[in-house]
Amino acid sequence: MPTNIIMPALEMAQDTGKILRWLKREGDAVTKGEPIMEIETDKVTVEIEATATGTLANVTAREGDVIPVGQTIALIVDSVETLRATSLPVSPVARKIAEDHGVDLARVKPGGGRVEKADVLAYLALTPSPSPVRKIGEQVRGAKIPASPQARRLASERNVDLATLRGSGPDGAIIASDVPTAPTSNVQRETSNFQLPTSNLHAKRPISTIWRVMAERMTTNWTTVPHFYVVREVDARALVELRGRIASLVEKRVGVKPTYTDLLVKLIAHTLRDHPRVNASWVDGNIKLNDEINIGIATAIEDGLIVPVVHRADTLTMGDIATRRKDMVARAGAGKLKPADIAGGTFTLTNLGMYNVDAFNAIINAPQAAILAVGRIAERVVAVKGQAVVRPMMTLTLSCDHRVVDGARAAQFLDALANLIEEPWALLA
Repeated sequence: MPTNIIMPALEMAQDTGKILRWLKREGDAVTKGEPIMEIETDKVTVEIEATATGTLANVTAREGDVIPVGQTIALIVDSVETLRATSLPVSPVARKIAEDHGVDLARVKPGGGRVEKADVLAYLALTPSPSPVRKIGEQVRGAKIPASPQARRLASERNVDLATLRGSGPDGAIIASDVPTAPTSNVQRETSNFQLPTSNLHAKRPISTIWRVMAERMTTNWTTVPHFYVVREVDARALVELRGRIASLVEKRVGVKPTYTDLLVKLIAHTLRDHPRVNASWVDGNIKLNDEINIGIATAIEDGLIVPVVHRADTLTMGDIATRRKDMVARAGAGKLKPADIAGGTFTLTNLGMYNVDAFNAIINAPQAAILAVGRIAERVVAVKGQAVVRPMMTLTLSCDHRVVDGARAAQFLDALANLIEEPWALLA
């Protein structure tokens, strides 16, 4: 029986995915688990693996196409006979109607052994047709403009008339990336292909899909999640000393030298065990307590910001965490992350200490309840038992969703984490 290959949903609120490259061609043999295509999602470029072994057939999406989530784009069949059976004949009348109306016959479901005129007419009746040729801004009376749910929401929020937009999705449908950040006049749209010479100062720089969606997500998270912050300065002497002691040992064992980020992932995961509300999520108006502790590490790449996840971090050794972090960050920069690498995060760590940042406030990665922002370790003069001394200090800023975590719970978590950073030996020695 043929196995459908569909455009997967890798992130919440994802409407579409873009096919960047087919790694296998129609008629090629594929093996279960073997990469068959690369797609660009809301956050990353990922390779999609075959879910069955057989022959790739009925490929209906081309490289560069933007496909709605859940749509079938190819089949994996188990034999040449099955492959032939999936390529149904088409009557001449049905083919003529399909050509006249721009219908992809691969999407038409036949009622019998071949595609007939009635099958194509039924498809036209039930499927939004491609946008009719019309002037920009002119809409066919009573027609509903094809657009994804996210595109309609963004257009409503930004006061943009969908009738003024050209869709880049399947059959001309408008998708989220087609909706501008601010309303644009019809005159501007009609002349958009003609550009006067501009200086580099005023030239618009094209952005990637990853960056555009990141911007949309951050805007949504910032404007819909009620943030509050708790801040704590921590004496990092023990953390510095610990890394100095174990770095060479871990490197000899696994080939990777642990960073301060790796140490913090381990300490955070341990602290979250005793503070499950900070490891919770806000989902459909309710608080969801997560069964696993999966720490996301905010990672900057050329195209934007992504958050690969260290799953079940509380069960891993320092060597495990360092190895996984190094591998995922490297693949993130190369655009080779897999769907599982960015899924299931329950808490996020963002560390800008390596950029000499003292402290900052981070935006929560919804639906997670909290994100910890970490600054650099720097020597400061502090008071210890009435005396001025110089200590390596580090500032922690915890951003919380007030719908899930109140001030007292946030403070208790941060206090416990700070104490563990100042006395980590019992856990990591």
